[in-house]
This record gives sequence, C-alpha cells and structure tokens, in this order.
Amino acid sequence: MAASPADPRPVNDHAGGFDAMYAGRPPWDIGRPQAALVALADAGLIRGRVLDAGCGTGEHVLMCADRGLEARARGLTARFIRQDARRLSELGEIFDTVLDCGLFHLSVFTEEDRASYVASLRSVLRRGGRYFMLCFSDREPGIGGPLRLSQDQIRRAFADGWQIDSIEPTTLEITTDPAGVRAWLVTATRN
Repeated sequence: MAASPADPRPVNDHAGGFDAMYAGRPPWDIGRPQAALVALADAGLIRGRVLDAGCGTGEHVLMCADRGLEARARGLTARFIRQDARRLSELGEIFDTVLDCGLFHLSVFTEEDRASYVASLRSVLRRGGRYFMLCFSDREPGIGGPLRLSQDQIRRAFADGWQIDSIEPTTLEITTDPAGVRAWLVTATRN
C-alpha cells in the first residue's frame, strides 16, 4: 500500500505545494526504485505488509508487489491512497514494514509535523516492525531543497519508542545530477 502525503499547503505553501512539483517531472522521479531500497529488498529485509509513506510515483510500492510481498499474495495490485502522513492511524491498518523515500526531510514539514509523522508511523507499524528511510544528509553541500539531516537529528526524532539499528551513508538518485545527492539510509525498529 502506498500513502502519499496530504497536500502540504496548510503546513507551508512552497510554490503551490506538492501537486505543483508533479506538474513536470520532479528531480526525484528517476523512473525506477532507488538503488538503496532495491538492495534492502534483494537482501529480504522488506517483508510482509508494506506501506510506502509519501510514495510519489509509486516505484517502491510496485517493486514490493513485483517481489511477491503481501499485495500479490492476496491477488491485489498495489493500492494508492492519499492520506495525511501525520495521521496514518486513520488508515485503520497495521504494517510490517514502512518505507520512506524523501518524505521525512521535506522542507514543508515543521519540527512539530515531523514529530507527528513519527508518532503516526508508530501507530501503523507493528511492534518489531521495520522502518527504512532514505533522506538528505547534512553531508550534502548547499542550502536549497530539502532539509539536510544530521544523524543526531534523526536519533532525537526517533528517540521515543524506536531502536535505531543503523544510519548509513548512501546516495539518493536524482535526474538532475548523475552523482545523486548525499543521503542517509536509516533502519529503525519499532519497540
């Protein structure tokens, strides 16, 4: 299942909100899943019922369904639902794995929004479930675009009710730079 972020304009209207970003081809729409998340899937770490929070064009949801995770086992295709990521409990469902490719670092989220999002994740992820996040790193130069997160910021955000298993440097692939951007691949387990 994929949940796209709700229209963030009530939070902060950056040039027309998220919908405006998809009027053309946004730089994160690479036409395939991110290599870092493919590696997790290849290693068998993405399991069971999967929620892709902030799914964008759905590449990771489709990757999961293609690999025979819950969607295929139930004879279903992937579902796409527009839901406020800060209120995932309203879905009324529990997941084994949550993927986040570029949602947590959005500049339209305030610190309070991020805290609400983390609480929302806990509400839909089963105890012992895994959360995998790909986000901009503070190692990426420049100031434009998404928030660049430090390992300390990530650890603080997930301090209550989570175990951070790893924060590894990786690359977030984008269409505007063949080298991509410096990112973190975060693995966390819900306590």
